[in-house]
Amino acid sequence: QVPLVESGGGLVQTGGSLRLSCAASRSVFGISVMGWYRQPPGKQRELVATITTGGVTNYADSVKGRFTISRDNAKNTVSLQMSSLKPEDTAVYYCNAQVVIQFYWGQGTQVTVSS
Repeated sequence: QVPLVESGGGLVQTGGSLRLSCAASRSVFGISVMGWYRQPPGKQRELVATITTGGVTNYADSVKGRFTISRDNAKNTVSLQMSSLKPEDTAVYYCNAQVVIQFYWGQGTQVTVSS
């Protein structure tokens, strides 16, 4: 059981920015990859971005150049800076952490981009 808590979601206009944050419990040990996923209305959950302990990143094509993922290994946190937001970015965003072969998820935070 690895507690993950997201924050930073909200309502923004097209072209605006938001920064999402995810904090794992201070007691968590052994996280390898952390990432962000999202679930738009009526669609399945999809990858947004991932980042390894060493800082290697991976982005969905739809967010490249607009979103930036970062992490602080010492604090067990991961963030997602989102810029130039579009209505199609509207979704519930979920934080993810991999520990050995297990995956853990936050409860999600709503991001709504008005058009």
